[in-house]
Amino acid sequence: MSFLDHTHDPEARSWVACANAPESDFPLQNLPYGRFRRAGSNERWRIGVAIGSQILDLAAAAAQGRWQPSQQVWLQALAEGDLNRFMAAPLAQRRALRAALFEALCEGSAQQGALQRCLVAQSQAEMALPCQIGDYTDFYTGIHHATTVGKLFRPDNPLLPNYKWVPIGYHGRASSIVVDGTPVRRPQGQLKGPEHEVPSYAPSRRLDYELELGLYVARGNALGEPIAMEAVSEHLFGLSLLNDWSARDVQGWEYQPLGPFLAKNFASTVSPWIVTMEALEPYRLPFTRPEGDPQPLPYLSSAANTEGGSYDIELEVWLQTAKMRAAGQAAQRLMRSNFRHAYWTLAQMLVHHASGGCNLQPGDLLGTGTQSGPLPEEGGSLLELSAGGKQALSLSSGETRTFLQDGDIVTLRAYAQREGAPRIGFGSCSGEVLPTLQG
Repeated sequence: MSFLDHTHDPEARSWVACANAPESDFPLQNLPYGRFRRAGSNERWRIGVAIGSQILDLAAAAAQGRWQPSQQVWLQALAEGDLNRFMAAPLAQRRALRAALFEALCEGSAQQGALQRCLVAQSQAEMALPCQIGDYTDFYTGIHHATTVGKLFRPDNPLLPNYKWVPIGYHGRASSIVVDGTPVRRPQGQLKGPEHEVPSYAPSRRLDYELELGLYVARGNALGEPIAMEAVSEHLFGLSLLNDWSARDVQGWEYQPLGPFLAKNFASTVSPWIVTMEALEPYRLPFTRPEGDPQPLPYLSSAANTEGGSYDIELEVWLQTAKMRAAGQAAQRLMRSNFRHAYWTLAQMLVHHASGGCNLQPGDLLGTGTQSGPLPEEGGSLLELSAGGKQALSLSSGETRTFLQDGDIVTLRAYAQREGAPRIGFGSCSGEVLPTLQG
């Protein structure tokens, strides 16, 4: 089902001039939500909407602008920094507020005079996690990543038979999710190579990133009540970037028989802006499976998912080493892939999660798993790009990498764009690797 409306008009322009630049992540047609306050202040956290290089402060906008009563109710919740309450609203009400903000920020809007005073430069803002994340589940929807990594861990059986039938996932750690720009400490853990008789406890030597998207849940479901594919749009709020940092040497020793634990729970970084599903409507793609692969079971299938359950979102990873920064050298792009290669859709992830009766809640985060492309250079992790550490990557600084070193800054970027539609960006998702904190 398509929800295209006037907020997707590619010709629409904003009176916030910087939002009209072709390279902007945040044009008028995007309007993602984030939680912020002015840097260096003790202001209360509030929700804002990114527009160009600015943020529309919704606390100020609620007070200064002219809104209908129903819009004022939700603006007040956002002014108080409570995005979760808005996430729980019916889809029709979320769409209505998006339309009101679009019209208020559009060229010629009667609200311009009042709302100009409500803008804060993003460069002057401190960002926090966009909402309260109660639970975090990480899926494994990138089949190219699953196959490549499977060959490294299980050469004779890389892709287990359940992969094409069930969306695989594990429950992660919500408390260690951090926002863009937060440094990440190199973790310690048990390490054991095949040449060792007993494990050792030491800092990870094979620290890696994982290029993912994060799906935020909108309306939840009651315990014991599944969500139908036909109703899933009510429960999908929006997407951010997600870096699921991974200690590969810890992972290789601990992951059997129950899967990821300490190798994954030390940090996961998200971008500060949630791009709503409404903003991504023009970039839907049909959901298809390769010929010969099984079709999803009926509870994971719907006409709307087949018609447009996938999304055309370009994904990138950039790396800047300490040596690059010292020399004034910009970050280097390591790879590019596209979310269209995901084996399971966002809707299928959420529906499967709730299918056994699990009660999802507004603000819960579902990771997509690493999004690699079909080509070797499209690997979404260093584990893939370095063939398990056997082939070092050459950097423009003259350095090489198989895994991350202290001082490296990893940045994820993403955008959706196609002919006849504006570029919808996700902002930055970055973190610097710091040395292990010895205890």
